[in-house]
Amino acid sequence: MRTTRVFVDMPLKPGALITLPDDAAAHLVRVLRLQEGDACVLFNGDGGDYSASLLVANKRGVQAQVLARREVDNESPLRIALVQGIARGEKMDWILQKATELGVASVLPVQSDRSEVKLEPERAVKRLAHWRSVVVSACEQSGRARVPDVAVVQPLSGVAASLESPHRFLLDPEAGDTIATMQAIEGACVLAVGPEGGWSERDRATLQAAGFTGLRLGPRVLRTETAGVAAIAALQARFGDLG
Repeated sequence: MRTTRVFVDMPLKPGALITLPDDAAAHLVRVLRLQEGDACVLFNGDGGDYSASLLVANKRGVQAQVLARREVDNESPLRIALVQGIARGEKMDWILQKATELGVASVLPVQSDRSEVKLEPERAVKRLAHWRSVVVSACEQSGRARVPDVAVVQPLSGVAASLESPHRFLLDPEAGDTIATMQAIEGACVLAVGPEGGWSERDRATLQAAGFTGLRLGPRVLRTETAGVAAIAALQARFGDLG
């Protein structure tokens, strides 16, 4: 039987008696119907899973006894930072969910020339909180014990200029190199994927000026919610931990 696994944004250590945050408590008790005495696994992003048992589970709150810590070693040796042109609604959720399952280390949402989603400051804060919750849920499901960072939305020009990895790539259907023919990389890389409308010429110039080189996925043009996921999977298969 699969043990329920849930993220808690708080310090954890074996032997501690903790009161679970409202969102974690509601998920365990109201959604999953766990009761006092039931086992669960907690994680907080520090790289470990903590076995726990529910001691109190009622309307006034949920308390758990932390029993033991187990180091989780399932992070990819290839740390991919995904620069993603913001996509609409469920498309962005899908990208974040699948990218997390495939092992990305971080996601940097960007506004670009052809972005169809324009976020005002207040809405951007709400969307960021939602996107981070999507990533957390994907970690719960996939067994990851380190949560990829989702950065604050920025213009493409600001993000491109701030990245430090020597291996920087943008998906471009007109590029000469493919993931199968590119030179070997290790350690970390940055992958830039355009929004629904793709990268504009100015976007390409911005990325190329920041050291990005083009990568082509194949003979077909993929949608933004497909392209990044396919590229991440291919990179992980060749240079990471997908066998």
